[in-house]
Amino acid sequence: MPDEQMNRPHAIIVMGVSGCGKSSVGEKLAEALRLAFVEGDALHPAANVEKMSKGIPLTDEDRMPWLDRIGEDIKASLEKSKGIIVSCSALKRLYRDRLRAAAGGNLFFVYLEGSRTLLMKRMGERKGHFMPVSLLDSQLATLEVPTGEPGVVTVDIDDTIEGIAATALKGLSALGVTG
Repeated sequence: MPDEQMNRPHAIIVMGVSGCGKSSVGEKLAEALRLAFVEGDALHPAANVEKMSKGIPLTDEDRMPWLDRIGEDIKASLEKSKGIIVSCSALKRLYRDRLRAAAGGNLFFVYLEGSRTLLMKRMGERKGHFMPVSLLDSQLATLEVPTGEPGVVTVDIDDTIEGIAATALKGLSALGVTG
């Protein structure tokens, strides 16, 4: 089965809580693998962005249309035989399984893992992002770490963006994902 998967285009979701570097790492991976990159936050309905901007955590109900939109984009790309990389928090297994179903199974995750202290520091350094630092604890409480799930590479974010991306590429390569 792995050979069959490798002959098909790949979808990769760079996941984790806010501030872990999903967008920056996703862009580096897209460049290295020569794949399109989609900023998952740009796919949020306006109501979600407004809630988060006000420091109100999203509910499962809020997230489902967003996850479905990401799933549709992934499926459309794969149906055109094009690989894609998307940044998406994908905090719960339920969300990841929903995305896997939408993708048709050829979906990999790069989980960016870091300490609360490091995440707070990085969020505090961001400029012009709608997600307030106050929502980090809500995301950490919601997070179901994807340990043991298929097709997941876990990368510690206590490194440069280049270093994180290089570690992610090694992990993806071990799963058979190549550019």
